[in-house]
Amino acid sequence: MMETVLGGVPVLAAVLTGLFAGLFLAFSMAVMPGLARTGDRTMVESMRGINTAILNPLFALVFVGAPVAVLGSVALYSASGARVSAAWAGAGLVLLVVTVVVTFTVNVPRNNALERSAAVPNQDPAAVRADFEPVWVRWNHLRSLVSVTALVCSVMALVTG
Repeated sequence: MMETVLGGVPVLAAVLTGLFAGLFLAFSMAVMPGLARTGDRTMVESMRGINTAILNPLFALVFVGAPVAVLGSVALYSASGARVSAAWAGAGLVLLVVTVVVTFTVNVPRNNALERSAAVPNQDPAAVRADFEPVWVRWNHLRSLVSVTALVCSVMALVTG
């Protein structure tokens, strides 16, 4: 039973971390470049729709589940004496926490401001976009890089364990 848990939790951690990283990478590689090719009103309205749609149970499972599963991996590796794997998993956990912090300190406030701008009559879509897009995209690229690195750490924990 312990072997199943010791093997299953790190695999789950790697899968969830891959989904976590893939989400941000998809925005960096396709969603935001695609929206960059649209008009101001379309971009603003599309991001508002995306920001609403992403708040769902599957997103919550991945966004919360990845760090929790990686934390579980750190604990299991540490308890079993697998120090190298625990160190890799610990590094991955730190990177996931960095991604979560960036999300809540930069991207979510920008999303919220974008949503609030909908209530302003005669708001200029170009101005709304200019306030939102450059900073959001730049920080999303960082989230992509950091979370992909967390995935590498989670996989390294698996293969060294």
